[in-house]
This record gives sequence, C-alpha cells and structure tokens, in this order.
Amino acid sequence: MIPDAIAGFALGFSLILAVGAQNAFVLRQGLLKSHVFVVCLICAVSDLVLIVAGVAGFGALATAVPGLELGMRLFGAAFLIWYGVRTLIAAWRGGQHMETVQAAGSLRGAVLTCLALTWLNPHVYLDTVVLLGAVSAQYDHKVAFGGGAALASFLYFFALGYGARLLAPIFAKPRAWQVLDVIVGLTMLAIAGKLLLM
Repeated sequence: MIPDAIAGFALGFSLILAVGAQNAFVLRQGLLKSHVFVVCLICAVSDLVLIVAGVAGFGALATAVPGLELGMRLFGAAFLIWYGVRTLIAAWRGGQHMETVQAAGSLRGAVLTCLALTWLNPHVYLDTVVLLGAVSAQYDHKVAFGGGAALASFLYFFALGYGARLLAPIFAKPRAWQVLDVIVGLTMLAIAGKLLLM
C-alpha cells in the first residue's frame, strides 16, 4: 500500500511541477499575499476531485465522447490567449509594485480566475483524469495511489503559494513585476499555441 502511495505521489508531483497557467497564477497571488489560502485550496481540491475521477475510471470519457477533447482544447486555448494578452498588456504599461497590485485583487476575481485556469485547462484533465487514471489501473491499491497524487498536489500548491513570499523583496521593484508578467503572458500564449497545434 505504501509503495503505491509513493508512486502516486511521485507521478502526481512530476506532472504538477511543470510551469503552467495555474502555477503562474498561484505564484503571483503568493507574491501579492492576496487570497493565497483560498487560491491554493481551490487548486488542491480541484486536483483531488479530478484525481478521484481518474482513479475511479472516468479516464475513458475523453475517448468515449467524440469531439470532447477538441472542444476542451479550443475553449482552453481561447481563455489562455485572453489571459496571456491581458498579462502582456499589464507588463507593457508597467508601473506596478506590491502595494498597487495588491490593492487591485478582489477575492471574487481571484476565485473566478483560479477556477477558470484550473477547470478550463485541458492539460489538467489529461494529466489528472486520463494519465493518472490510466496509470493507477496497474496498482493493487488505487486509493493509496490516488491519495499519494492528491497529497503531492496539496503540498505543492501550498508550498508555491506561501513560499513565493520569500521572493517578495525582489518584487518590491516595478521592473520585476514587468518581467514576471512577460513570463506569465508568454507562458499562457505558448500553452495556448501548443493546445491549438495538438
């Protein structure tokens, strides 16, 4: 049972480690110290739900429903393009620093953005539901495997959200925000491009 949980933890951690739209958003919220707990909790609980769905055998849904994967990819790409362009415009305008950006974020806005970046991203479904679900089938203790993957998600998101505060002195400068916004914006557009070319 423990080896299965460790395998789930390792695979879950490796999948979530890749820099993506969701991770970039959590990092930004952590730097701003803005609704960090709620954002991390939404990401981790969302992963938990998707991992449970995958381990329970719903990974076959994507292949069973014709056009579902294409629809998810197009919708996710459109959202990522919008978010990426918006972030690049913020980088172009510049002038942001910890105080001004922190005052701008509402709980509602943070929650809605976090939910959109999580649930409208087709890669989340492919990683958690399809891939983790398929891999879990080879383990005797699927619940332990899924539990390990979910634990990796919880630890990662909260470490990223609260660990970002260590970078706060760097982001006291407006130029650092511009660089971060450029990186985030280009990451979003790159992911969108990848989705469109799949």
